[in-house]
Amino acid sequence: MTQYRPPLLNLPPVVKNLLIINVIMLLGTMVIGSKFGFDIDRLLALHFFKSEFFRPHQFITHMFMHGGIGHLFLNMFALFMFGRVLESVWGPKRFLLYYMVTGIGAALIHTLVNWFDYMSMKNALDAFINTPTPDLLSQFVREHVGPVKPWVYDFINQWAEYPNDANTTNQAIALANRMLEGSINTPTVGASGAVFGILLAFGMLFPNTELMLIFPPIPIKAKYFVIGYGVLELFLGVQNQAGDNVAHFAHLGGMIFGFILIKYWQKNSKRFY
Repeated sequence: MTQYRPPLLNLPPVVKNLLIINVIMLLGTMVIGSKFGFDIDRLLALHFFKSEFFRPHQFITHMFMHGGIGHLFLNMFALFMFGRVLESVWGPKRFLLYYMVTGIGAALIHTLVNWFDYMSMKNALDAFINTPTPDLLSQFVREHVGPVKPWVYDFINQWAEYPNDANTTNQAIALANRMLEGSINTPTVGASGAVFGILLAFGMLFPNTELMLIFPPIPIKAKYFVIGYGVLELFLGVQNQAGDNVAHFAHLGGMIFGFILIKYWQKNSKRFY
């Protein structure tokens, strides 16, 4: 008699353990936050290196943190669907190395892009502080902060009625500084960088495998799916809309580091596993 084994038990070891660890980390984050009031994201999520909360280990730990059940599900579903195939081809050690390299590489690219965004925001803030006006503050918010609570624009409109009021001007400068500080301290979480690296690898190893899209419900070859997804992420990243909280360049970073690593393996191996 053949014994029934649930799908999770049939998974290769690295993918199975990654799924378990990520679920445990999300549950742990929820429990610790609700019972003890401790924000574990401050410790384990990736922060910009100018943030007081930045720690080097976050380049690794952020990969096991997620912003909610939906975020976790999407990443883990992709890991389940494509990661198990790659691990069966490469073996556990090479797959784990690939996963970690693409995840950390994505974080490095994300940090580099954040540096340029930070410098742009800092220059705009310095220009505003040098000549503080309601119009410049409104422009600063639109271009660098994105959606804000209604009271922010109410404050700007009230300031416009008395633009020479020194007390209100000082409040406006303090508000802009807090916005920059808030941007610096915004954490990044998720395994998306590594997951996009996995998508890239699947498309390179199995380019003609047909995938069924959910919307629209049509089949598409893996190579075209990966290329399309990469182009979309590049477009959204270049747009750089204020308030967009998706790390598009981190996704591209996972793909870039994955491509480089696969090409390195291909070049230095007689047979590519």
